[in-house]
Amino acid sequence: MHASNKQPVIILVKPQMGENIGSAARAMLNFGLENMRIVAARDGWPSQSAVATASGAGRILDHARHFPVFNDAVSDCHYVFATTARNRDITKPVYGPKEAMIIASEKISEGDNVGIIFGPERAGLENKEVVRSNALITVPVNPNFSSINLAQSVLLLSYEWFLAQHSQAENFSYEKKTEMASIMEIEKLSQQYETELDKIGFFFPEEKAISMKSSLRNIWSRLPLTVSDVRAFHGILRHLLKSRNL
Repeated sequence: MHASNKQPVIILVKPQMGENIGSAARAMLNFGLENMRIVAARDGWPSQSAVATASGAGRILDHARHFPVFNDAVSDCHYVFATTARNRDITKPVYGPKEAMIIASEKISEGDNVGIIFGPERAGLENKEVVRSNALITVPVNPNFSSINLAQSVLLLSYEWFLAQHSQAENFSYEKKTEMASIMEIEKLSQQYETELDKIGFFFPEEKAISMKSSLRNIWSRLPLTVSDVRAFHGILRHLLKSRNL
């Protein structure tokens, strides 16, 4: 991360308009956030329309990192929040913006990298991205008019982050006790188990294989795994495979 790692990274997934990226950058800088990542911007990157809209927040875009695929953008994150406006048939912790940013602040003070992902303006995040997150953030809004645009969503979370940093919570010290596993480390663990389970025909019947694999990935992402935990699970699988082949 180019700026301080003492703040979350804002990740815009497949944003559709440069103007919305620029507006999001302004919203971030209003409340002291400077880490932006962009995944597969529809109109390409860099974007002149984003720069024009960002106005005085152009430095956010200057240092923003662009990734072709989502997994690369979150690979170094230990904890990821997915913002979503609709109910999901996915079992994950669900927080409001205020509670989520307090949790983010605590995790960052413990040394973790935290990401907040925002989906495309029209459709929002896809389930394959939500599955790889650790928790969801939803905003209580008027049910008859629940649409919030990208920049508004970023502004709302940035504001709550700013408040969390200036609340009494910032006076508490958090001691780093364990090193949490990154999203990429958990992803590799998940892939290893998925590969071996596939070999023994676990994902059956075939028409349910995709949903079963998605459920398994969701289980891994919900677990607060440390680096030691990941090593232990890798070791367990190696021993199981070794004993099976004796």
